Amino acid sequence: MLKKEKKYTYFESGEGTPIIVLHGLMGGLSNFDAVANFFPTKGYKVVIPELPLYTQNILKTNVKAFSKFVKEFILYKGFEKVILLGNSLGGHIALYHAKMYPELMKGLIITGSSGLYESGMGESYPKRGDYEYIKKKSEDVFYDPKVATKEIVDEVFATVNDRIKLLKTLTIAKSAIRHNMANDLPNMNTPTCIIWGKNDKVTPPEVAEEFDKLLPNSELFWIDKCGHAAMMEQPEEFNRILDHWLTKNNI
Repeated sequence: MLKKEKKYTYFESGEGTPIIVLHGLMGGLSNFDAVANFFPTKGYKVVIPELPLYTQNILKTNVKAFSKFVKEFILYKGFEKVILLGNSLGGHIALYHAKMYPELMKGLIITGSSGLYESGMGESYPKRGDYEYIKKKSEDVFYDPKVATKEIVDEVFATVNDRIKLLKTLTIAKSAIRHNMANDLPNMNTPTCIIWGKNDKVTPPEVAEEFDKLLPNSELFWIDKCGHAAMMEQPEEFNRILDHWLTKNNI
């Protein structure tokens, strides 16, 4: 059940330290069902806000504005310190938030995150109207193409065939390239867990290694037979790794 309050629409479950989950460009909130079901049993409050990717003014359709939206949401909810978990563009927004508002951060988890390498972002979307192309692109997100259900492909197809959404998608992709974080990461000390699919074609494994090298307080974990959305494709392993990391670091 989604809550709607003021300008926010979000899912919330559990009590405890907040884990705020940030979805990607083509990712729905349901991509994190396994996280939302598991971590409330471990003493965390899981909160998944809908990011205003397609609803804000085009001038506020960028990584910086989205991270400000997340900060305002945290303050609106009255949370003191949070754990941010982001996939793909959501990871980039989480990283930018950690750079700008470190005082609000307790921990950071990124998986298949943009922020260093953006080849997968812009070139995936121009072919409007070609369902088979969109289907192939959606399947490429996963190690097992069957994870890209008809429902997922239909949703992506509808997005790229909506002129306004396509324009905003390309605007976001350009913003992600502009907000490259290579120079920022060495100054960011938030404890960071990097969970990456070994078979990620969108943000390949060397991207994860680069994140781990540049972030001073990070740990990198691999999931085998797994693509760009580890929390969807290997949910049990993803939760196991994250639970272990949170416990070990007392977060």
